[in-house]
Amino acid sequence: MRPYIWLAVAACGTAARVAPPSETGAPTGRLADGSSVTLALAGDRVGGVSPAGSNASAWLWPPIVDSHVHLAYWPVGEQLAASGVGVAIDLAAPERTLGSREPLDVIEAGPMLTRPNGYPLDSWGSDGFGIGCADEACVKSTIDRLVAAGARVIKLAGDDDGLAPALIPAAVAAAHAHRLKVAIHALSNASALAAARAGVDVLAHTPVEPLDDATVQAWKGRAVISTLAAFGGSASAVQNLAKLRAAGATVLYGTDLGNTRDAGPSADEVKLLRDAGLDDSAICDAMTTAPLAFWGIAAGPSVGREATFTVLDGDPRRDASVLLHPRAIYVRGKRLR
Repeated sequence: MRPYIWLAVAACGTAARVAPPSETGAPTGRLADGSSVTLALAGDRVGGVSPAGSNASAWLWPPIVDSHVHLAYWPVGEQLAASGVGVAIDLAAPERTLGSREPLDVIEAGPMLTRPNGYPLDSWGSDGFGIGCADEACVKSTIDRLVAAGARVIKLAGDDDGLAPALIPAAVAAAHAHRLKVAIHALSNASALAAARAGVDVLAHTPVEPLDDATVQAWKGRAVISTLAAFGGSASAVQNLAKLRAAGATVLYGTDLGNTRDAGPSADEVKLLRDAGLDDSAICDAMTTAPLAFWGIAAGPSVGREATFTVLDGDPRRDASVLLHPRAIYVRGKRLR
């Protein structure tokens, strides 16, 4: 995964305030420690960071991370990049599609593991978006093969039409042996609880069935990808996300793009995150800093890193909607807008 240059060190509350970049690409602004710098761009990299003096109105921010997309199902990577989504986590695509999808940086799962003829092979994903396994040998060999082909996260299908519950621990063990995180499609309370007990790292969706206290507590210290709009913003899902967050789960913004059709940051998802109790700073964190940290994307205003960032008209900690309408977008040193 390529590292990024960004000026939010650990959370949205520690961002840098910057001047609008020139067309030649030399953004100037304040870092979290109060110092003012100018970033010199050299091709697709940050060529230098030098002291400067400026009190400007714009803000430099890391790119949005959509933690749940299906780009093989709806190939709109260029539109995403031009809207400020710089990183995408592709949580199911045919094995033949594994590989870079420029201009985005994509962490790919390849097909999700399911039971023979199970979800999504029995519905939208019939063309290779899943691989059916009936025993541990199939699970392990499939994960080994996907990793060799370039997968950087493993996706499991849960619930009654997904991978047999007895095989989930084996899948987690095989993925963790490769130091990869495991995401699961688990919309029911029972599946979400079983996944947590098996060591799954992240819920690919906020479950839609009401979660009991034991399930909510089981996800403490793990993560959940929102995808609230993908299921109509149901009251139970919104409440589940609020409860998971209150219990200590990390919330990651995700849209289920492909099954949803908004080729850019989703205003509907942002509204539903707010309905779940996230304020502007927390929404900003869920869209940028939290997923960067969760997915292990390097950060910091260091010479030599790729220059991918957005320039915003306001502070997204105070008004997260500015993330939806960036003033300028740089991807690997190139200004897209």
